[in-house]
Amino acid sequence: MSFTFTKPKAKLTWLITGCSSPSGFGMALTRIALGAGHTVIATSRNPSRTPNLVVEVESNGGRWLKLDVDDRNSGDIIEELEMSGVEIDVLVNNAGFSIFSPVETSTEEEIRGQMESMYFGPLRLIRAVLPRMRKRRYGVIANFSTGGSLEGRDTMGPYAGAKAGLDGITRVLAKEVAPYNIRTLTIILGAFNTDMGVHTVVGKNPLPEDYKGSVSDKMFQFLSSPKSKLPGVNFTMGDKDKAMRAVYEVVLGEGIGTGREAERVIPLGMDMTTRVNGIIESYRHALEAFEHVTNHVAVDK
Repeated sequence: MSFTFTKPKAKLTWLITGCSSPSGFGMALTRIALGAGHTVIATSRNPSRTPNLVVEVESNGGRWLKLDVDDRNSGDIIEELEMSGVEIDVLVNNAGFSIFSPVETSTEEEIRGQMESMYFGPLRLIRAVLPRMRKRRYGVIANFSTGGSLEGRDTMGPYAGAKAGLDGITRVLAKEVAPYNIRTLTIILGAFNTDMGVHTVVGKNPLPEDYKGSVSDKMFQFLSSPKSKLPGVNFTMGDKDKAMRAVYEVVLGEGIGTGREAERVIPLGMDMTTRVNGIIESYRHALEAFEHVTNHVAVDK
């Protein structure tokens, strides 16, 4: 079933998580939305560490609030804002970090940490804001994801797994909330000129000797030399500001987003074309390889 989504007002109130980096997606989107006259509530775990960014946002009419998405009570920020008369129209789940570690050597603590930040954290905010959006019959929930959640990449299991989990539950959520004029948008990001590499860490367990020379090993070397090319990947680095302009327009249904209000996924980054096509081809191959089985496992009549 298809739905027609409407936007009840021109200027919206945005709540954006993960705004602590001056060259990150969160701040890029915050600047664009503020510049267009929207109300923006930027958040980060430790605002005191980025006083210049706080001043920039607040001097341009926005607000900055402390928010740790790992906190099990993080959804309270929605309650407090709504009770004070602030109606959240757009929730942007951008906060997160990445641990690079092969699945075999990843600790449960590391994997749970990734799930906490990029699965449970966003879900707490989503579940807190949905009753208000549903009552008002409007809202947009935008989740930032990664190409790694699609085709996987060596050493990115914990990170990609958490993102893929959020992607999966959001696909269901999109169908559940569409009748109430609430949209979901999953932004699948490729390689961009952010400082994400600075915020990635490698797992604490060393690689087994068998992994020496593998792609996982090369990935670790890459992390030690950020200027190197990602092993096995040929891409042109994307411009984060252009990407966030695209996200902004799709959320608003303006510019490139005109007539695309019902779209639920937007892949961004030149490397994503190859990666998405690779996923399509892999599933096509699977169907071809097992078609004789796929269509012949029905209960005998």
